[in-house]
Amino acid sequence: MHDVAIIGGGAIGLAVAWRVSAKGLTVAVVDPSPGSGASHVAAGMLAPVAEANFGEQRLLDLSRESWRRYPPFIAELEAASDHATGYVRCGAVIVARDSDENAALERDHRFRLALGLREQRLTSRECRRLEPGLAPSVRGGVLAEDDHQVDPRALMAALLAACARTGVDIVRSPATAVCVSHGRASGVQVGDAEVLTAHTTVLAAGCWSAQIPGVPRDAVPPVRPVKGQIVRLQGGSATAPVSRIVRGRDVYVVPRGDGRVVVGSTVEEHGFDTAVTAGAVYELLRDAHELVPDISEMEVTEVTAGLRPGTPDNGPVIGASTLDGLLVATGHFRNGILLAPITADAITALVIGETPPVETTPFTPARFVRGEAVVA
Repeated sequence: MHDVAIIGGGAIGLAVAWRVSAKGLTVAVVDPSPGSGASHVAAGMLAPVAEANFGEQRLLDLSRESWRRYPPFIAELEAASDHATGYVRCGAVIVARDSDENAALERDHRFRLALGLREQRLTSRECRRLEPGLAPSVRGGVLAEDDHQVDPRALMAALLAACARTGVDIVRSPATAVCVSHGRASGVQVGDAEVLTAHTTVLAAGCWSAQIPGVPRDAVPPVRPVKGQIVRLQGGSATAPVSRIVRGRDVYVVPRGDGRVVVGSTVEEHGFDTAVTAGAVYELLRDAHELVPDISEMEVTEVTAGLRPGTPDNGPVIGASTLDGLLVATGHFRNGILLAPITADAITALVIGETPPVETTPFTPARFVRGEAVVA
């Protein structure tokens, strides 16, 4: 018997496993291919500023607190795993291609300043002085120095290594059900017959979290798959055409330190479809080229599609469910990588009987049982 059984081996599930096992508890992660889901496809932007939207103050508070926890989280993870994660404090430039976008950017800028966020308005010339690779047609921009990035694939490798060093059991099989005994979650059924018993079960299966049998209806998290297609490029040198993240209205360009570039991403409500489409790839490359023309000379090395877990109010689901012994950590939508540290800390606190971070309080599963939505 394990202390904790976790369904799902993405950034959230593995971060929870590592943090919990570091407390001396026995942990198992059930996933047929850990690290290969939405976390494998993600670009890895840590962008609480650029992702801030009207009416989502509580989500912004959650994101900023997780962003604040990132440097120590990465330092501890790299030391525990002996793996680099590609964490870079690079900043982001949010740019406008025309006067309408520039006006919208000014509104967003004033909104974020009113929230106390740190960013600087830029003219077209200032944008190109910071990033000479930007197109001359860029009309203006905003510098968000607090937006950083991590390489999600390197992060997954580090988390797997850290979990191995702390004795986490990685069960590379599908979870076929949450087991319930005497009105309480008692573990995970693996395959057709094997049962992995545990005192606490954590449902962290991303967009598949609502598909795991055995969970009572009122405890099922209301998550759905939201498809995102993404393109990876490689240049002929070790230097990318931009040094910071570049974000436009419909596209982002994320440079890696070795000359690679990630271009993303679409937001599509197509169920569990993960097909890569020519139209989406064309639009991503077209929009990216309008911002950073030199990417047209780069080699396309990979095109992938992932499924993010969306919720009705765009907020994650973190906390105790209505089923005793079942904790939920899913629904992180576009911010799974960013929110991994605070989610792991929250679930770990609940497992060991401590109080989770106050920023997670509005995002418990109970809000959907009561018919509430997270609002500012």
